[in-house]
Amino acid sequence: MNQSEPDDLFDRPEAPVRPFEFDADVARVFPDMVRRSVPGYAELVGLSGLIARQVARPGTRCYDLGCSLGAVTRSMLRQVGPGVPIIAVDNAPAMVDGLRARLKDVPGADRVEAVCADIQAVAIEQASVVVLNLTLQFVPVTERLALLERIRGGLVSGGVLVLAEKMAVPDDRGGALLTALHEDFKRANGYSELAISRKRAALEQVLVPESIETHERRLANAGFTGVCRWFQSLNFVAWLAWT
Repeated sequence: MNQSEPDDLFDRPEAPVRPFEFDADVARVFPDMVRRSVPGYAELVGLSGLIARQVARPGTRCYDLGCSLGAVTRSMLRQVGPGVPIIAVDNAPAMVDGLRARLKDVPGADRVEAVCADIQAVAIEQASVVVLNLTLQFVPVTERLALLERIRGGLVSGGVLVLAEKMAVPDDRGGALLTALHEDFKRANGYSELAISRKRAALEQVLVPESIETHERRLANAGFTGVCRWFQSLNFVAWLAWT
């Protein structure tokens, strides 16, 4: 399970298009899928680890909420000191199993607690870093503010939230260009027109993106006193937020 297989899940015209689900089939191809679908993903993951290196300190915890196979978890593990445990949470058993497999024989892996649970039900306590990497977009819109409030309440003084999302582009020429460029990015990475179309249809039923303005307004409403937009690659954006 440590090796990713090529993502061909949406190149099957005979299969019905169902709502996207992080099941065993997706876990099997996920590293290839996210690399070919999300521009700047490797940089986003690596920089998240460096943020943890800057902010995390002994006696606090790092959380990777919606960890999938744990790319950010492992990035933080490489960067933070031995006195900082990492709580990696995902509600998909196949993803948590995959993370545990990838942690075998990794130095310091005993500091990672892999939890299969709903991120909205997990206590956030004594946190210096909380990462929501392409995760909030899968939470129902009406429940997003409450989740951010819980995260803010669990951060220690000086702690940060790292939030990365696919944004809803504006209905103008710039938004149309970003959308077209993202599809070209996927074509350049070998996705067929069929795969692009079928995956779009599957995600439209479960992934609800929002505008930059909506995200930043909600962060303020959740009690974060500072927000810094630190990353953008096409229609993918990341923020730092702190109390």
